[in-house]
Amino acid sequence: MASTEARGQLVELGPADLPEALALSLSAAWNQNEADWRTMLALGRGWGMRAAGADGRQTLAASTLVIPYGEAFAWVSMVLVLPAFRRRGYASLLLRHALAALRAQGRAAVLDATPAGYAVYLQEGFAPHWGFRRHRREAARGGETSPAGRAGAGTAAPGASRPLAESDWPGVLALDCPAFGADREALLRSLAQRLPQAARVVERDGRIAGFVLGRDGREAAQLGPLLADDPAVASNLLADALAAIEGPVCLDLAERHDALLPLLQSHGFVFQRPFTRMVLGAPTPPGDPSRIVLVAGPELG
Repeated sequence: MASTEARGQLVELGPADLPEALALSLSAAWNQNEADWRTMLALGRGWGMRAAGADGRQTLAASTLVIPYGEAFAWVSMVLVLPAFRRRGYASLLLRHALAALRAQGRAAVLDATPAGYAVYLQEGFAPHWGFRRHRREAARGGETSPAGRAGAGTAAPGASRPLAESDWPGVLALDCPAFGADREALLRSLAQRLPQAARVVERDGRIAGFVLGRDGREAAQLGPLLADDPAVASNLLADALAAIEGPVCLDLAERHDALLPLLQSHGFVFQRPFTRMVLGAPTPPGDPSRIVLVAGPELG
């Protein structure tokens, strides 16, 4: 699909566009790598604006993605414009194109807005609901031990986490689906393969009481989602996953779980920026976010 606009050409994105798509997120200093873009395009649909640069060559100047989750809603993400092509209306054009596609499908639109995008989404009719904050750790601090080291060889502390097993998936989905508001098994399984050392669960009374996943990123590993029944489960999962990652890590902590900030600070995390979850076409965000401690990332939900 392609249509000609007065200032560029609207095109549907595919695997051949991955190098230029990655250049878009790099220009914004975002953390996505090629695997992220490949996953989002495989799960959803993306559009871009192609336009001539100063050298006359056509380039991918802007992008927007939607990731459907079930029949009721889709995630809107990767609304990006190269610096040289800003203030031409490309972001608004692509966003409205994506929203029109979702309306035709009867799906609500959900997104996580940066402070820079918040006012734009308000003008498009999105309503704000709850927020989270990005925090980053540059490297593991000396003295941190692995989960096995803390528990002791051959032992498991009460409520301790353990590596995710194939048999855990029904329990993980039973916790995740009502909290997130849709089945996102394909995404979660993809993340579990990207950073397996961070994929952990807590089992309590024969059921999964919490889980955490992560993924590699362009500049830092991204930890999340993390869902938990209570703060103790969340703390165990967070500490154990962090102990398994040596390099830089970023994560997105839901505001309602700010009680975990001292734990993050003890691991060397510092605040970077806030995000706001916004919805168009539904009165409230999907699911019950009370158990969502870390989101998967603003581009994924």
